[in-house]
Order: sequence, then C-alpha cells, then structure tokens
Amino acid sequence: MVNEMPRVTPSALNAQRLELSYEGSGTTTRALRGVDFSVGVGGPEAVAVMGPSGSGKSSLLHVLAGILRPNAGTVHWRGEDIATMKDAQRTRLRRTDFGFVFQSGQLLPELSASENVMIPLLLAKTGRPAAQRRANGMLAALGLGGMFDKRPGQLSGGQAQRVAIARALVTGPGLVFADEPTGALDRTTGASVLQLLIQQTLSRGASLVVVTHDPEVARVCSRTVYLEDGIVVDSTASQPAAHAQQQQYPQAPVQSANPAQQVPNPAQYAQHPSAHRPAVQNPMSYPAPAAGSGEVR
Repeated sequence: MVNEMPRVTPSALNAQRLELSYEGSGTTTRALRGVDFSVGVGGPEAVAVMGPSGSGKSSLLHVLAGILRPNAGTVHWRGEDIATMKDAQRTRLRRTDFGFVFQSGQLLPELSASENVMIPLLLAKTGRPAAQRRANGMLAALGLGGMFDKRPGQLSGGQAQRVAIARALVTGPGLVFADEPTGALDRTTGASVLQLLIQQTLSRGASLVVVTHDPEVARVCSRTVYLEDGIVVDSTASQPAAHAQQQQYPQAPVQSANPAQQVPNPAQYAQHPSAHRPAVQNPMSYPAPAAGSGEVR
C-alpha cells in the first residue's frame, strides 16, 4: 500500500528562559529554571533529553508541546508563542503540528490498529475513507500491513508501539515528542522501534525530541541535552542528523506482520529502568492540564 503521508515543511522550535513550578503540600518545587532549548533550527534532527529522575525532562517536554503552560519564558513555533496561547489553541496545535509517542503507547483498547491511527485525522475533519487509507498506509510502512483490524490486546508490545508511531506521524507533524518510547519493551524490540521512529520521522522532514534514561538511545540521536535540577548543564552533538536516520545496525530481523517484510534491528540497547513511570494522558484529545502539584520528572 502506498504511504500517502507527505513530507512537511521543516520548522524550528525555540524556547527561552523557561520556568515551571509545582505547588503542593505548602511547598514550591521548581521543575524548570531558566531553560533554553531549540530543535530543528538547521533542519530535521533527533534530539535526546537526558538527566536523572526529577531533573525536569518530562516537564520540559510537556511545556515544549503545549501540554503545560510555563510560569515564565517563551516557546516559539512557526511564528507564534505557544506559552501565550489559550487552551483551545494549544489543543488544536497538538492535533495538527505535533505528534506524540509515549512509553505505554496510549492506544484505545476497543479500537483496531487502523482505527487508532485514524483518530488524529478524524479530529482534523479528514473524511473517513481518506483517513483509513492514510492510516493503513502508515501501518504498512511500519511493517504492520497485516494488522489493520487487530486490537491492541492482540498485538505484541513492539507492534503496539509501532501503531503509536504510525498515529504520531499520520497527520504530517513538523515535530514529534517521544517520552521514554522504548521503556516498556525488551532491548531488542526497543532497538527496532527506536530505529523506525527516528528514520520515519526524519525522512519525512520532521524533527524528534526524545526523553530517555538510556545513553544508547541518545547515541543514535543527532545531539543530546542534559538536565539536572531543572537546568541545562550540557549539550553535545552525537552525530549529524542525516546520519542518525541512516545508522547501520546488526541485521537481526524482528518478526513482521507480513512475512515478506522484515524490519532490521539496531544494536541491542539495555532496557532502561523507568518502565514503572505512569502513563501520560493522550495529548491530542484533551485540553492541557494546569501546572499543579505532581512528580517532577
């Protein structure tokens, strides 16, 4: 099946002096302290965000994606400051301009793989026949050509996460956010999913921001930003973005839905220790929550 997903116009996101605090139990926790961050300035790239638990990694991702509103600072995307948008505007932005992949996949169990991928298209008022064609095209591109009608409970962990990747990319987003996308997978399956996520995102002209604990995940990204206590303490280039999607890996095939389609595996990555982290609400369908009390990640 032909993939109808077009390449997007390259876009950059620039955030400056981000501050985010959580109030709870009579105390104030500063999750972000004057953070500057950019992605996609020189063209499509994959940027890893690393740091110990509680360093503010996920808080940064949620602010960049418009899920949380910062207490101070700016997040500029395509000429607008996301931080000053109303909730309804940010919800529309997440549906049209951004894609999301989370550790748990966030698939709706009562829907088929194809129907799960169709959700953002239907929210964008795409007709159902066209939405189904595009959804099935994305699934086929990710090695799931025989799984259109399968429900999440009938899929392996790796297959379910590939469905989540298809859903993230099907609208042609300019930027994809991934929060521990391989955290619930074994190291071999996680390596395959990571390779697909990077290749499929960059090849379409979009950029990728990946929150991870795993240095091997960061190694195959274009560069890595390190956070400690809500502050950027380092930023290093891993490899050129053009090479990130062309990295050569040992060819240990992962089982594909179609026996004729074998998806190559990257080098085996150690499963990182954050598989216990709670799921994040599907950001495409709901208004952004208020910045209230909660764990800083």
